[in-house]
Amino acid sequence: MATDNYTIRRGVEADLPQVLGLIHELALYERAPEAVTNTLAAMQRDGFGPAPIFGFFVLENEAAEIIGLALFYTAYSTWKGRMLYLEDLVVTESARRGGLGRLLFDAVVAEARATGAVRLKWQVLNWNEPAIGFYQKLGATIEQDWFNGNLDESQLASYAVAPAAAEAARPVGRGF
Repeated sequence: MATDNYTIRRGVEADLPQVLGLIHELALYERAPEAVTNTLAAMQRDGFGPAPIFGFFVLENEAAEIIGLALFYTAYSTWKGRMLYLEDLVVTESARRGGLGRLLFDAVVAEARATGAVRLKWQVLNWNEPAIGFYQKLGATIEQDWFNGNLDESQLASYAVAPAAAEAARPVGRGF
């Protein structure tokens, strides 16, 4: 879909180098450039391998440069059912404040509807006032009563898993 001088479309594997560049730009903005450990090879495997686990939309300018990204995946709520999780929505700094973020967000909402999701979720840093304002302007609820829990790669590796749990989690030939 083209809008004025921009095109929004579903991302393809050839977009991944530019997408990874936008992810690095976002990490810099969020004051954590060293936190990005994802690689092009991992994104190729996880987005375009035999069992893709994420999808994305890109926004291109007239020069076919990717200046915006909305990366999402399907998640599941035990209380609500199928949901879409928006992992990142980013517009390169020079193109912000022109409605392009809204265009990307609209595409993710359309994806949620098309896939039967009953909820769309995402996170926003508590100090990122421009992003909070953006989402509130769209009518979103910004929750204040949930904390995020995480185990990073080294914590996952060192966590002592009970043998019965490890056996239960052993792959049996297909997804879940």
